[in-house]
Amino acid sequence: MDFHLSSSPTKFAAAAPRWAIWAAHLTTLVVLPSGLWRIAMVLGYPAGYTELGFVPFETVGSKAWMLTLSVLCELVAFLTIGLVRPWGEVVPGWMPLVGGRRVRRMAVVVPAALGAVALTVLWANVPWWWTYPHEDMTPTGHLLVGMLYQPLVLWGPLTAAVTFSYYRRHRAVQRRG
Repeated sequence: MDFHLSSSPTKFAAAAPRWAIWAAHLTTLVVLPSGLWRIAMVLGYPAGYTELGFVPFETVGSKAWMLTLSVLCELVAFLTIGLVRPWGEVVPGWMPLVGGRRVRRMAVVVPAALGAVALTVLWANVPWWWTYPHEDMTPTGHLLVGMLYQPLVLWGPLTAAVTFSYYRRHRAVQRRG
């Protein structure tokens, strides 16, 4: 693909390796189970909670928070795909004011790397779920929720690997240019 910004040619990185493309897409899938669980709760399904334990989740504020959290997590995970697609190099033309502009490498790498570290630290302790007592949940619900949140352990490392791939490919372009 030959992209041009303004009227001057721009050098672009080589295509992302197949493993990085798979890893980027996998980030959206590891976030999905926990998001679907929260959406089930928004729709009124107790999703493993006892009748009494589910009461706090029936408020409008709780439902808004769970829905917002689910959508935001999926959108953040989706941004990882930008590390392996052209819109991670050039802002799509349909975006006002910045459309068609080249994305600076470090403006992508720094937030992505910080996000990967934060996600790794945040979700590295998911096994706490298995030992933490949940009086408000049924035993089956407790097991189910633990299993639905377990894939989040991969979110940070996957993002880190794809970010490193992006950095290496774009560093090579800078060296050539």
